[in-house]
Amino acid sequence: MTHDVALTCALTGAGDTSEKSEHVPVTPEQIANAAIEAANAGASIVHVHVRDVESRKGGRDLAHFQEIVERIRDNGTDVVLNLTAGMGGQLQLADQDPRTTGNETDLVPAEERFRHIEDLHPEICTLDCGSMNFGEDTVVVNRLIDLRWMANRAKELGVKPELEVFDMGQMQNALTLIKEGLIDDPPLFQFCLGISSGAPATVEALLAMKSMLPSGANWAAFGISRSEMPMVAHTMLLGGNVRVGLEDNLYLAKGVLATNGQLVAKAKHIVEELGGSVLSPAAARDRLSLTKRW
Repeated sequence: MTHDVALTCALTGAGDTSEKSEHVPVTPEQIANAAIEAANAGASIVHVHVRDVESRKGGRDLAHFQEIVERIRDNGTDVVLNLTAGMGGQLQLADQDPRTTGNETDLVPAEERFRHIEDLHPEICTLDCGSMNFGEDTVVVNRLIDLRWMANRAKELGVKPELEVFDMGQMQNALTLIKEGLIDDPPLFQFCLGISSGAPATVEALLAMKSMLPSGANWAAFGISRSEMPMVAHTMLLGGNVRVGLEDNLYLAKGVLATNGQLVAKAKHIVEELGGSVLSPAAARDRLSLTKRW
């Protein structure tokens, strides 16, 4: 099966990648320029994190989100904005005594995690649908009580939650939100594959998660690192939308560092070689039932 796809570019993420590639954007200006580059290369959607400029680590500064959105809008670039709401759930525990939290801990109430969504009203915001391990000593905490609050608030704001699921247990949480009427139809899922402690980037895992989708759902998937481009092909052929970007993978080919625009162009080429096409931002809004914000 081949079809037209919405292509998301995840621009920077929150991982420790900026020291590994000079192309990973850090400042609001760099992230906005990366969004414009990705849109010009053919991306339908850009997924936006912000970083602390001094530490270069993932952040959640409202002023940074505001500057990025303003720069994209002032440029006149038409692209669907997907802002993360995943920051503020990080719990680092000491190696020997888990009662002691580490310096990387950033745990805040759901309201604080959603402050930039309240302020900027993007077309999409991410909703990470469960807790999981990241690395040796860190847990990302997404309690169901917080997911319910954020899903309900997104519904009130008219922002489409992208239900990010990293394994089948998180699929169950996402389905709970839908059953409780907290997610408007059609729901939007993103399968996040290949992350340690989550589902592997395999066709079998993709099929298992796809089998749990409710009728009429829109969905996408991505794989990290060397699985990025193979998952573009697999996902498209199975009827899903696709995602690439420097949040997920730093390389265009073995040993060749990529830019976001190059990854978008490569994914677009794969889609077209398989007989499909990439949706424009306007067509993606229609497909995903989004409201244009500017």
